Amino acid sequence: MDNGASSYRRFRDEGDVHGLDEIIIEYSDGLILYLTSIVGNIQTAEELTEDTFVLLGTKKPKYKEKSSFKTWLYTIGRNIAIDHIRKYSKRNCISIDDTPEMTDDEAAVEESYIKKEQRIMVHKAMRKLPQKYQQVLWLIYFEGFSDKDAARIMKKSLRSLESMLYRARKSLRSQLETEGFDYVET
Repeated sequence: MDNGASSYRRFRDEGDVHGLDEIIIEYSDGLILYLTSIVGNIQTAEELTEDTFVLLGTKKPKYKEKSSFKTWLYTIGRNIAIDHIRKYSKRNCISIDDTPEMTDDEAAVEESYIKKEQRIMVHKAMRKLPQKYQQVLWLIYFEGFSDKDAARIMKKSLRSLESMLYRARKSLRSQLETEGFDYVET
Protein backbone atom coordinates (compact mmCIF):
# COMPACT_ATOMS: atom_id res chain seq x y z
CA MET A 1 0.00 0.00 0.00
CA ASP A 2 1.40 3.42 -0.95
CA ASN A 3 0.49 5.25 2.27
CA GLY A 4 -3.22 4.57 1.76
CA ALA A 5 -3.51 6.47 -1.51
CA SER A 6 -4.32 3.40 -3.61
CA SER A 7 -6.88 2.18 -1.05
CA TYR A 8 -8.54 5.60 -1.06
CA ARG A 9 -8.54 5.72 -4.87
CA ARG A 10 -10.19 2.29 -4.98
CA PHE A 11 -12.83 3.44 -2.51
CA ARG A 12 -13.44 6.86 -4.03
CA ASP A 13 -13.34 5.97 -7.73
CA GLU A 14 -14.47 2.35 -7.80
CA GLY A 15 -16.73 2.20 -4.72
CA ASP A 16 -14.63 -0.55 -3.09
CA VAL A 17 -15.56 -0.28 0.62
CA HIS A 18 -12.64 -2.53 1.52
CA GLY A 19 -10.35 0.35 0.53
CA LEU A 20 -11.89 2.53 3.25
CA ASP A 21 -11.66 -0.37 5.71
CA GLU A 22 -7.93 -0.68 4.98
CA ILE A 23 -7.43 3.03 5.62
CA ILE A 24 -9.31 2.88 8.92
CA ILE A 25 -7.33 -0.14 10.09
CA GLU A 26 -4.01 1.41 9.04
CA TYR A 27 -4.45 4.94 10.37
CA SER A 28 -7.05 5.05 13.14
CA ASP A 29 -4.75 4.38 16.12
CA GLY A 30 -2.14 6.95 15.12
CA LEU A 31 -4.79 9.53 14.28
CA ILE A 32 -6.48 9.01 17.66
CA LEU A 33 -3.19 9.57 19.47
CA TYR A 34 -2.38 12.66 17.41
CA LEU A 35 -5.83 14.17 17.95
CA THR A 36 -5.53 13.41 21.67
CA SER A 37 -2.50 15.71 21.71
CA ILE A 38 -4.70 18.45 20.29
CA VAL A 39 -7.92 18.04 22.27
CA GLY A 40 -6.45 16.50 25.43
CA ASN A 41 -9.07 13.77 25.74
CA ILE A 42 -8.84 10.31 24.21
CA GLN A 43 -12.61 9.76 23.99
CA THR A 44 -13.05 13.04 22.13
CA ALA A 45 -10.11 12.14 19.90
CA GLU A 46 -11.78 8.80 19.09
CA GLU A 47 -14.98 10.62 18.12
CA LEU A 48 -13.05 13.11 15.99
CA THR A 49 -11.19 10.25 14.30
CA GLU A 50 -14.56 8.67 13.48
CA ASP A 51 -15.72 12.03 12.13
CA THR A 52 -12.62 12.16 9.92
CA PHE A 53 -13.35 8.73 8.44
CA VAL A 54 -17.05 9.56 8.07
CA LEU A 55 -16.05 12.64 6.09
CA LEU A 56 -13.87 10.45 3.85
CA GLY A 57 -16.71 7.99 3.42
CA THR A 58 -19.49 10.48 2.72
CA LYS A 59 -18.00 13.58 1.09
CA LYS A 60 -15.11 11.72 -0.54
CA PRO A 61 -12.75 14.72 -0.75
CA LYS A 62 -10.24 14.66 -3.57
CA TYR A 63 -6.71 13.61 -2.62
CA LYS A 64 -4.49 15.74 -4.87
CA GLU A 65 -1.24 13.90 -4.00
CA LYS A 66 0.62 17.11 -3.07
CA SER A 67 1.77 15.32 0.09
CA SER A 68 1.72 11.79 1.45
CA PHE A 69 -1.71 10.30 2.07
CA LYS A 70 -1.00 10.15 5.82
CA THR A 71 -0.14 13.87 5.87
CA TRP A 72 -3.34 14.68 4.00
CA LEU A 73 -5.44 12.51 6.33
CA TYR A 74 -3.89 13.99 9.49
CA THR A 75 -4.49 17.50 8.14
CA ILE A 76 -8.18 16.70 7.74
CA GLY A 77 -8.25 15.29 11.29
CA ARG A 78 -6.47 18.36 12.66
CA ASN A 79 -8.96 20.67 10.97
CA ILE A 80 -11.88 18.71 12.42
CA ALA A 81 -10.25 18.87 15.88
CA ILE A 82 -9.73 22.63 15.61
CA ASP A 83 -13.37 23.07 14.60
CA HIS A 84 -14.37 20.98 17.62
CA ILE A 85 -12.21 23.09 19.95
CA ARG A 86 -13.75 26.27 18.60
CA LYS A 87 -17.23 24.87 19.08
CA TYR A 88 -16.66 23.50 22.60
CA SER A 89 -13.91 25.83 23.85
CA LYS A 90 -15.51 26.21 27.30
CA ARG A 91 -15.31 22.50 28.05
CA ASN A 92 -12.41 21.17 30.17
CA CYS A 93 -10.85 17.90 29.06
CA ILE A 94 -8.40 15.60 30.82
CA SER A 95 -6.28 13.15 28.85
CA ILE A 96 -5.59 9.55 29.85
CA ASP A 97 -2.05 8.14 29.90
CA ASP A 98 -1.39 4.88 28.07
CA THR A 99 -0.54 1.81 30.13
CA PRO A 100 2.23 -0.60 29.11
CA GLU A 101 1.56 -4.21 28.23
CA MET A 102 2.17 -6.62 31.11
CA THR A 103 4.82 -9.32 30.78
CA ASP A 104 5.74 -12.32 32.93
CA ASP A 105 9.43 -11.56 33.16
CA GLU A 106 10.14 -9.46 36.28
CA ALA A 107 12.98 -7.52 34.68
CA ALA A 108 10.77 -6.64 31.72
CA VAL A 109 8.00 -5.57 34.10
CA GLU A 110 10.38 -3.30 36.01
CA GLU A 111 11.76 -1.80 32.81
CA SER A 112 8.24 -1.35 31.51
CA TYR A 113 7.24 0.40 34.74
CA ILE A 114 10.21 2.78 34.55
CA LYS A 115 9.47 3.59 30.91
CA LYS A 116 5.82 4.19 31.77
CA GLU A 117 6.79 6.58 34.55
CA GLN A 118 9.13 8.41 32.18
CA ARG A 119 6.39 8.60 29.53
CA ILE A 120 4.00 9.99 32.12
CA MET A 121 6.52 12.65 33.12
CA VAL A 122 7.10 13.59 29.48
CA HIS A 123 3.35 13.74 28.77
CA LYS A 124 2.72 15.84 31.89
CA ALA A 125 5.54 18.19 30.95
CA MET A 126 4.23 18.38 27.36
CA ARG A 127 0.74 19.30 28.61
CA LYS A 128 2.27 22.34 30.31
CA LEU A 129 3.71 23.59 27.02
CA PRO A 130 1.78 25.80 24.59
CA GLN A 131 -0.52 23.79 22.32
CA LYS A 132 1.51 24.50 19.18
CA TYR A 133 4.62 23.07 20.89
CA GLN A 134 2.68 19.97 21.94
CA GLN A 135 1.47 19.45 18.37
CA VAL A 136 4.86 19.84 16.71
CA LEU A 137 6.55 17.51 19.21
CA TRP A 138 3.77 14.94 18.81
CA LEU A 139 3.89 14.97 15.01
CA ILE A 140 7.68 14.70 14.81
CA TYR A 141 8.52 12.34 17.67
CA PHE A 142 5.42 10.26 18.28
CA GLU A 143 4.01 10.04 14.76
CA GLY A 144 7.32 10.12 12.90
CA PHE A 145 6.36 12.79 10.38
CA SER A 146 9.13 14.60 8.55
CA ASP A 147 9.55 18.30 9.27
CA LYS A 148 8.10 19.05 5.84
CA ASP A 149 4.97 16.95 6.40
CA ALA A 150 4.49 18.33 9.92
CA ALA A 151 4.76 21.86 8.50
CA ARG A 152 2.11 21.04 5.93
CA ILE A 153 -0.23 19.57 8.58
CA MET A 154 0.19 22.57 10.88
CA LYS A 155 -0.06 24.99 7.94
CA LYS A 156 3.35 26.53 8.66
CA SER A 157 6.37 27.18 6.49
CA LEU A 158 9.22 24.70 6.92
CA ARG A 159 11.44 27.41 8.40
CA SER A 160 8.71 28.43 10.86
CA LEU A 161 8.13 24.81 11.89
CA GLU A 162 11.84 24.16 12.43
CA SER A 163 12.06 27.25 14.61
CA MET A 164 8.95 26.18 16.55
CA LEU A 165 10.38 22.67 16.96
CA TYR A 166 13.62 24.08 18.36
CA ARG A 167 11.70 26.24 20.85
CA ALA A 168 9.40 23.33 21.72
CA ARG A 169 12.36 21.02 22.48
CA LYS A 170 13.99 23.73 24.56
CA SER A 171 10.77 24.37 26.49
CA LEU A 172 10.18 20.66 27.06
CA ARG A 173 13.74 20.15 28.29
CA SER A 174 13.37 23.12 30.65
CA GLN A 175 10.03 21.83 31.93
CA LEU A 176 11.45 18.33 32.46
CA GLU A 177 14.47 19.70 34.32
CA THR A 178 12.15 21.78 36.51
CA GLU A 179 10.25 18.61 37.39
CA GLY A 180 13.45 16.72 38.18
CA PHE A 181 13.44 14.41 35.16
CA ASP A 182 16.74 12.54 34.97
CA TYR A 183 17.79 11.57 31.44
CA VAL A 184 20.95 10.58 29.65
CA GLU A 185 21.95 12.44 26.49
CA THR A 186 23.16 10.34 23.58
